[in-house]
Amino acid sequence: MGKMFVALDERLTGFIAEQKIYFTATAPTKGRINLSPKGIDTFRCLDHHTVTYLDLTGSGNEASAHLLENGRMTIMFCSFTEQPMILRLYGQGRVIYPRDAEWTGLLSHFDPLPGQRQIVVLNIESVQTSCGFGVPQFDFREERTRLMDWCDKLGPEKLEQYWRDKNHVSIDGLPTCLVEG
Repeated sequence: MGKMFVALDERLTGFIAEQKIYFTATAPTKGRINLSPKGIDTFRCLDHHTVTYLDLTGSGNEASAHLLENGRMTIMFCSFTEQPMILRLYGQGRVIYPRDAEWTGLLSHFDPLPGQRQIVVLNIESVQTSCGFGVPQFDFREERTRLMDWCDKLGPEKLEQYWRDKNHVSIDGLPTCLVEG
């Protein structure tokens, strides 16, 4: 039932484009594994070997710390519609900050969103599909705006302070390098 590929193809990039939610997984060499749901139209396929997502402010910043430490990442999509499928992207990830030279070029793939803090790029090493027969069907109602509303209400200075207070190190004490200094 499961199949392995070395890269994405048109069918798989089409599947990704239809999904409203995806999950990112990272882990430090020692410490807690992190698994996070993502949404709000923040994912892009750059080519058959490279994907990226616009990372928004959250209660933590585990993926950033883990990627800085070892680069390992898995991104998973699963269909909640009538046609089941699970898609996993395995590879090496890296974090691009607003201060980095690549930021502007990568950001051009996204609509600007309140609370955008970094961009994650994944260089795909392998791709796996599996059946997804056990995943329930759900209907999409709408995106939540609560996170963006909260970031707008905070404003840039308070948002940066939040990053210093809550997103500067992982729960295992690893640096995220989100904010300089």
